[in-house]
Amino acid sequence: MKNGVSAQPDGGGIGVSEWWSIEVFDASELPARRWKDSYQDDLTEAALTNGAIEWAWHEHRYGVVFEVLFHSEQEWEAFRALPAVRSALDGAPDPVNGLIIYRGRGGGSGPRKPRKPKPAPGASALALSEPAEERVLHLAGVAPPGKPEAVLESLPREKHPAGRCRMGA
Repeated sequence: MKNGVSAQPDGGGIGVSEWWSIEVFDASELPARRWKDSYQDDLTEAALTNGAIEWAWHEHRYGVVFEVLFHSEQEWEAFRALPAVRSALDGAPDPVNGLIIYRGRGGGSGPRKPRKPKPAPGASALALSEPAEERVLHLAGVAPPGKPEAVLESLPREKHPAGRCRMGA
């Protein structure tokens, strides 16, 4: 295994390990740091004895985050079902509104997929040509109210080289 990547048990393809986070927020009667001090050893030991590859604790101004990396989702589910883990989650300062459990790294770590690369600046970028001036053809004229015949009679007449009149009768 290298960099969190392991072969799947069925021998087909490559599976990617998943980070999971348990985020605990401060409550008015108990700060999350005190919760961390109480349950840090139990959660870390439970994670390591159930197949965790890596783990990390982070303290923020609003609470704490426990991040743990498992080979598979099944290992994560087994970890979550342990009595020590369930007891720690029930002991959170506010288990209803101050506890979040989710896939991915905690806090503001960003999306799981990397960003698409931006185009390289400089010589590798092509300059676009300037837009050409548009030719506008006025196919219908605006005529004042009245008879259309009067408007046609007021237009200049041009002779066509073949001898036919181009405009008018």
